[in-house]
Amino acid sequence: MRPVKTTPMQFKRILRALQHRNYRLFYAGQSISLIGTWMQRIAMSWLVYRLTGSTFLLGAVGFAGQIPTFLLAPFTGVLVDRYNRHRILIVTQMLAMIQALTLALLILTKVIAIPHIIFLSVFLGIVNAFDMPARQSFLVDMVEEKEDLGNAIALNSSMVNAARLLGPSIAGMLIAAVGEGMCFLLNSISYVAVIAALYAMKITPRPTIARHTNMLMELREGFAYAFDSIPIRSVLMLLGLVSLMGMPYSALMPVFAENILGGGPHTLGFLMGASGLGALSGAIFLAARQSVRGLEKVITLAATLFGAGLMAFALSRVLWLSLALMVLTGFGMMVLMAASNTILQTRVDDDKRGRVMSLYTMAFMGTVPFGSLFAGSVASRIGAPNTLMIGGIACILGACLFSRQLASFRKIEGEGAAEVLGK
Repeated sequence: MRPVKTTPMQFKRILRALQHRNYRLFYAGQSISLIGTWMQRIAMSWLVYRLTGSTFLLGAVGFAGQIPTFLLAPFTGVLVDRYNRHRILIVTQMLAMIQALTLALLILTKVIAIPHIIFLSVFLGIVNAFDMPARQSFLVDMVEEKEDLGNAIALNSSMVNAARLLGPSIAGMLIAAVGEGMCFLLNSISYVAVIAALYAMKITPRPTIARHTNMLMELREGFAYAFDSIPIRSVLMLLGLVSLMGMPYSALMPVFAENILGGGPHTLGFLMGASGLGALSGAIFLAARQSVRGLEKVITLAATLFGAGLMAFALSRVLWLSLALMVLTGFGMMVLMAASNTILQTRVDDDKRGRVMSLYTMAFMGTVPFGSLFAGSVASRIGAPNTLMIGGIACILGACLFSRQLASFRKIEGEGAAEVLGK
């Protein structure tokens, strides 16, 4: 009888953020749109590798698409703190839809070339530099009760990774059947769902704060605020290291699918889908937690698990084992990302939220282009497996350094850290 009583309660706890209407609309719209986004990511990597056969260009295209986030995110964070986050998101989603549609038309008319791909990747990177800090900061506007914020972040991650589970599998089948163009076309159509959801929301306007300083002064204020806090600084540095050395593994997946495991687009879809399954499991694990207490220890374990998974995957030559290791890697990656997000969101002052979340964006996504370029260059010299091995070792070392900061959390932050970090 006991499981019958507890399971519905646990399920309700996992979904508690959905009681907020605006977040419910956002969740529904994004659930559709993100499937298209993951389809496009898989189609993009396969398209570049099919056209060029070059691991270096795989990394170069990843670099072109993500370097704008690194360069612009600190400045866009200032703008997110100044202006209406809701309107910013509507504009960014419309621009992303146009980018996907343009790529689809170029592919379907058979005029696509690498310069087109690089230009449109840079364009989307600029859009994402505005979209990601606005999206992270907008969670507070959609979820009125702060105690539900951690659950909303975890549910957000589960939504991303449910799409990550479905999108690559669908993309693999579509690429094999009709080519990459249909993936981009369906992605452009999927943006309609999230744009409609954003228009349907009823958002209480945030109080307008008069700004008497210029952008550089506000930017400096945001950096000082983030890096004067040991927990925030440590989380951002670990996330930046893992994103630089570990996250670019996805750029090398076409190499593993075709050359290491002897497969094709279906195999690529299965590998990325397995990673998505692990990430979805990690998001559900975090959503089921009752509070944010102890998340710093979870972050340490997640970074270690992610690094160990990459190292083992680099050594695998058997498909079923590689799929299992991708599940493990995806779990570690998602728990690290979502737990880091939760610690930052629960500590930051609202008037600096956009700037701190832009640093999170820069650490999580902005360093990936350098990692993609590094991974592509190194893989062309020493091979993809050895490149992943180096990345996994770096992630484990980063987790060890982060764990040494736990004593500093307790000593310097005292009871304030205990309340948030679970001391």
